[in-house]
Amino acid sequence: MKKTIPFKRILKQLKDDAIGKDSHRGITLTYAWLANQFGHISLGFIPSYLLFYFSNFDAVKSSIYVSGFWLLFELYNFLGPLLSKSESKSDMVFIPKKTTYKFKPKWNNLAFDTFTDVCFFAFGAFLFSLLITEGDNKTVLIVLSSLGIYLLFATRYWFVTKMYQFYARFPFQFRLSQWDFTIDAENKNKVEQFKKSTKKDGNHLLIYGALSTGKTSLGVGILNELSIKNNSCLYVNAFKMFNYFFNDENDVLEEHEIWNWKTTNFLMIDDINPSEPIQDELISPKILLSFIDTLQPINKANRDILKNKNIIWVLGNKQPLKINYEDSWKNMLLEIGIPEEKITTISL
Repeated sequence: MKKTIPFKRILKQLKDDAIGKDSHRGITLTYAWLANQFGHISLGFIPSYLLFYFSNFDAVKSSIYVSGFWLLFELYNFLGPLLSKSESKSDMVFIPKKTTYKFKPKWNNLAFDTFTDVCFFAFGAFLFSLLITEGDNKTVLIVLSSLGIYLLFATRYWFVTKMYQFYARFPFQFRLSQWDFTIDAENKNKVEQFKKSTKKDGNHLLIYGALSTGKTSLGVGILNELSIKNNSCLYVNAFKMFNYFFNDENDVLEEHEIWNWKTTNFLMIDDINPSEPIQDELISPKILLSFIDTLQPINKANRDILKNKNIIWVLGNKQPLKINYEDSWKNMLLEIGIPEEKITTISL
């Protein structure tokens, strides 16, 4: 696992999630994940108690049956919607769409998540058995010990992963497998190649498209998959990014940040220029370059940061200009000093 997030920061996140008024400071992804798992423990413990109290089953059998129920329930949640690519017209029945995924789900990651949920359900169920048997049943002790060891590992992974996702500052949570717009095979391959980038590659992906073609959600989906792999990622709206270029070179991280646009491995700059129905080009490559240079002839520091970073640039579609719209943005990147082989374009 990468060491982008130091252990002290993980402990600070745990403290911040445990102490503080939620209605005052809001909910983090890490807090939501922990609260969800405590809910799973309760949904294992309480039904086991009810089954034990209202039936002839002993405590251990009650725990086994409740754990089995949640296993089947989670298998349904995992295999039903995903394998059938289905949408639901109700809360109970899945209606197949008969379509395929544009980008395949990360089955191993989804299975790991599902199995972790099942283990939390089972942990709660067997906690009830431990209470009733007063620790005298060896089977219960073995099961709880095994679950506890696994859940320590899983909790560390998921808690840290939620930190990577939360501090990426996504405008919405979105997996790439959820992206359901039109894209050809060549552009799909470009997405897959960008996802293989390492933090030192300095690859640049330009995404063009008109309104409602899915360019923002595509960028967020790509960036989210990279954050789940524990890469430092950051989503920034273009107009906020324009201000960041003028920040002092020695600016330090704010208390609420782990990384910023200068230190993140992957950066997404959204809404750089509008698409139809707006016809005028509000931000041209020339204007953007002047912002990067902070209105100086050349700002080498900003150029070097952008040149060596993996960046997703989200732009509108072609505008009525005398020169080719896509080439003008590519030429801006070339002027910064980015090698042509590091620049990839996708038109949606």
